[in-house]
Amino acid sequence: MERLGFLYPGFGAEDDYPYMDSLLSDDVSLTLVHTSVGVDAHEVDALIDIGKSERLAEGARELISSEPKSVMWACTSGSFVYGLEGAKQQAQGVEDVIGVPTSSTSLAFVEALHFLGVSPVAVAATYPDPVSQRFMSFLAEAGIEVVGLVSHDLETAALAGGLTGHEVVQLALSNNPPNAQAVLLPDTAMHTARYVPEIENALGKPVLTANQVTLWQALRLANLSVPSVPELGRLFQ
Repeated sequence: MERLGFLYPGFGAEDDYPYMDSLLSDDVSLTLVHTSVGVDAHEVDALIDIGKSERLAEGARELISSEPKSVMWACTSGSFVYGLEGAKQQAQGVEDVIGVPTSSTSLAFVEALHFLGVSPVAVAATYPDPVSQRFMSFLAEAGIEVVGLVSHDLETAALAGGLTGHEVVQLALSNNPPNAQAVLLPDTAMHTARYVPEIENALGKPVLTANQVTLWQALRLANLSVPSVPELGRLFQ
């Protein structure tokens, strides 16, 4: 059994992971550990706190017994608020604790976009605008052009996790400029794994969602072939 480890901050859409696990072969298993959260707030200072090395190291130590082949910090905002180099250092800090390849959701977005060769992109974010702007700056550092950004001003991860499937689709549809080659939904607290094909059909282009790209990168870091899983969209085809 090949195990993949995920550090997930608090609670929101953690049930996306058992669902994605069910779509994979029986020889791959996903193990999720909830990391501690100080204040559930889509605010820069709170997100920097969520991504502190102490919180991630504590979670990483919990994962050690499951012997994962790779580990992902399954949080977009708690990684991109550190900037591109800061996010890389953050992931390296976890890798130093657990001793296996480690990355984060923000870095996975960059890798997935480069893999697909799509740019420019649009972002439909749950966050208030100051946080969304940090994500756009992060992507710019990685050489990815953003031609549309919509912020939906949800103040907490709990609110993002409470969105219905219909509301998630509508959020994606809120920002689909014709010159964007893909649309990004960058919040691991929002349930998206079950809706990727529906969103792609509605938008007519690839959609990258936080939990989807997190799994994709975990497989790659573990040197496992990314399987064809139409339920998880074009990235998995």
